Amino acid sequence: MAANGTDTPDEGAMTDRHPGHGNDAFSALLQAARSARYPPVERWDPPYCGEIAIRIASDGTWYHEGRPIRRPELVRLFSRVLRRDEDGHVYLVTPVEKMRITVDDAPLHVAQMEVTGTGREQHILMRTLTDDIVPVDADHPLTMRPSPAGGERRPYVHVRGRLEAVLLRPVYYELARLLTEGRDEAGRPCWGVWSAGRFFPLHLLEEDGA
Repeated sequence: MAANGTDTPDEGAMTDRHPGHGNDAFSALLQAARSARYPPVERWDPPYCGEIAIRIASDGTWYHEGRPIRRPELVRLFSRVLRRDEDGHVYLVTPVEKMRITVDDAPLHVAQMEVTGTGREQHILMRTLTDDIVPVDADHPLTMRPSPAGGERRPYVHVRGRLEAVLLRPVYYELARLLTEGRDEAGRPCWGVWSAGRFFPLHLLEEDGA
């Protein structure tokens, strides 16, 4: 079990970081992402039942009444019924109740990354601490913005509904090694990464004084 209260994902599934290798692992992960099943929380409309003393820290640790939740299966179960509403708050939602929780940064946290291919043929898969498997693509864009926890710019990937996952620092460093020059939607030169045939801008070159 990891210190954040979740079990460590199977390292053998996502250890290959070299483009052109690990295609079998990538295909298996992509299939898992496509076949994932989640409760239809976006369709549920239960009454609001107040705030529950659950907090998700910026490192991905879940707390209940100030104590870390040490049961990984419980954390994973809770993560499947997370929902961010239009008010910007995050809730645990069931068919009969909706309870607000505290989130320091993002409700989900990317712990591992898998890469296959190179250049415009590159594909990136993200895996969260709670075993969400997310392909970086048009439906799951990667963006860079200041963290609400401290203002530092960090990368986030869209997961489902209004939920995003923040890349934990080791994954951020891995992503930085994939940066290449390109242009954003406004035509400005920037650093970014390719995935699933799309360029995701992350850092303007002019911000470096270039």
